[in-house]
Amino acid sequence: MLSNAPILWSFRRCPFAMRARLAIAVSGQIVQLREILLRDKPAAFLATSAKGTVPVLDLLDGTVIEESRDIMMWALGANDPDGWLDTWQKQPDKAKTFLDKVDGPFKHDLDRYKYASRYEVSAARQHRENGAQFLIELDQSLGATGALSGCGLGFLDFAILPFIRQFRIADPEWFDAQPWPYLHHWLQEFLGSAAFLGVMLKYPPWQEGAKAIRFPA
Repeated sequence: MLSNAPILWSFRRCPFAMRARLAIAVSGQIVQLREILLRDKPAAFLATSAKGTVPVLDLLDGTVIEESRDIMMWALGANDPDGWLDTWQKQPDKAKTFLDKVDGPFKHDLDRYKYASRYEVSAARQHRENGAQFLIELDQSLGATGALSGCGLGFLDFAILPFIRQFRIADPEWFDAQPWPYLHHWLQEFLGSAAFLGVMLKYPPWQEGAKAIRFPA
């Protein structure tokens, strides 16, 4: 029964939450999805995770997983039909270093470029340039292998694609004009995929007493 499924607190547009939903969906695990608004966080959500950021996975045994990477590992550890974890098994240090760069410096520059009005508007162009240098590296890697995880799309690809999507949204015209043919193709294939469209379905914000929402649908 759905009432016995873990609870996933999520926000549709958050790239960290997107990566968690992608891994849960491909793994075939079933969770209760609780969509929230970050400007109006439910008390039940804050009681589950004091850090107040999504995603958060509340397991049946009382364990709370508060980091998106760990939620991905939880789901794929239970079932990994497409071999997303192959890159972790073959090159764990390289995979961790890459994701630390994504979640650290790249996310830092992304936020200060896309949300410049919240930070320092005059520095937005420099943060865009910093992020672009990383994207140049990704384009070169994609040109060599077609995927960041090796011969096929895997953990590294799906862990960063939601962030690349956000980087593009900041200024699509500028982004699309950049000479990154492999990266553009890789991103557009993702944005048009059933995997992405499936995790981006819209749900009403969760309310106490609301009917449980099955994810994936």
